[in-house]
Amino acid sequence: MEFRLHVLLKPAVAAYLALGLTGCATGLTKEVITTKEAPAAIGPYSQAIKFGNLLFLAGQIAINPKTNQLNTGSIEEQTTLVLENLKAVLAANGMAMEEVVSTSVFLKDLNDFAKLHAIYGTYFKDKPPARATVQVARLPRDVLVEISAIAAK
Repeated sequence: MEFRLHVLLKPAVAAYLALGLTGCATGLTKEVITTKEAPAAIGPYSQAIKFGNLLFLAGQIAINPKTNQLNTGSIEEQTTLVLENLKAVLAANGMAMEEVVSTSVFLKDLNDFAKLHAIYGTYFKDKPPARATVQVARLPRDVLVEISAIAAK
């Protein structure tokens, strides 16, 4: 069965499925991680889910958690706030940016990539995580950037 999974599914999908099957076999359960230091979820999702030694962080946008107001500033301002929000969710689980192993970056305009990259690089200096960056047609609340992450402890 495992051989067929690897042949039929893309490797990333097979890895997630294997993780889930392993978790079921070992009794691991998912745990919701929340913090008031990051924006509250604005829909039926969690800020993060802990599963074993992994933390899956929901996409963050440029919402100030203290005021609950959207930052409509530059790509640099929004990127900084998004990364600070991710940092706060990590901290709620006793983790830091150094433990992020993968990020998915969604940009409204790929022409902002260099500006995003300059800010992003200040948060991930040593052994930066794997990253996918894509331009999308639209993001929640018409922000310029959204970033989700996976961290491992």
